[in-house]
Amino acid sequence: MKNYLNFELDIKDLEKELDTLKDPYNNEGLSEVNTDKISKIQIQIDEKLKQIYSNLNPWQKTLVARHEDRPKSKFFIENLFDDFISMSGDRHYSEDKSVITGFAKFNNLSVLVIGQEKGEDLDSRIERNFGMMRPEGYRKSIRLMKIADKFNIPIIIFVDTPGAYPGVGAEERGQAEAIAKSIECSMELKVPTISFIIGEGGSGGAIALASSSKVIMLENAIYSVISPEGCATILWRDPKKTLEAATAMKLSSNDLLKLNVIDEIIEEPLGGAHRDKKLILQKVKSSIEKNLEEFSQFSRDEIYRKRKEKFLKIGRGKGFITSSDSQESLSIKTNLFFNFLNKIKRLKIYTYFIVIFLALIIIFYLTKI
Repeated sequence: MKNYLNFELDIKDLEKELDTLKDPYNNEGLSEVNTDKISKIQIQIDEKLKQIYSNLNPWQKTLVARHEDRPKSKFFIENLFDDFISMSGDRHYSEDKSVITGFAKFNNLSVLVIGQEKGEDLDSRIERNFGMMRPEGYRKSIRLMKIADKFNIPIIIFVDTPGAYPGVGAEERGQAEAIAKSIECSMELKVPTISFIIGEGGSGGAIALASSSKVIMLENAIYSVISPEGCATILWRDPKKTLEAATAMKLSSNDLLKLNVIDEIIEEPLGGAHRDKKLILQKVKSSIEKNLEEFSQFSRDEIYRKRKEKFLKIGRGKGFITSSDSQESLSIKTNLFFNFLNKIKRLKIYTYFIVIFLALIIIFYLTKI
């Protein structure tokens, strides 16, 4: 059974009519298939899809990113990689089923695969916690990323989460620390890391695994610091102002590419990735091949340096510093700033010695009197 969004109702009616025409055993009994009418309706559906999906607003893109039938991480892992060996547990607390991790082969090359998984039906979604990772999930990812770095194995990551799990237990076990450590670990790696945002990229739960050498988004995916509903509730005290919030946050792939937050956009089939999963699978595979080939030309230190420079460049061209191509000015100013602080600290120490010396002289003078 197909699922439709609220702006796809016209398409729903047309596809229902098309299915009826294709079935010779319909409600009216055995009938002849009208191929001409089928062709006309199919053309109408394609035109309607093109009209709708070429003019999606940010909130509608959010709904497409959350579509129930959208391909999930498990789908990509099962169809892109060979000899996948699942790895479980963080060696501290427990296993987190909201993230799938393991080593696999991609075109006979060993890779580490990490994928946030929402689940396909109600039971699997509850088991996967709707893709919201707990601290043990991030610690499991950190453990495996360090192993991959040690053995020079590239890392492929699929991001699809509304955010990190905000439960009491997760907070008690150090959710914020786990996210921060995951970002730190991602930035320190000297192997290529490629993150694909395939659906929702929500808050720190997403950036914990998207601090990568390359961040790539599917065309109708989203990537933001908070959900549009949460933003609308905070700024306007009205959770219904989701369109205004989604527009203000610039969470779409096109906006983020302009801001240099992401590196590449993968175009989706007409009507979204869920309408042609084989095509989107092939496009993701081509992107992985292209980027792994690119990183194979760099040394470990170059990979580390390029990732660092990539993140340091974000927003620099839009701010007070115009030299976005060079990081030298940032390093020099940082060194000058810390040198200035150190000088002040030294002056404070000298001041303390002078005060103590003067106090001793006064005390000595008073005792003589």
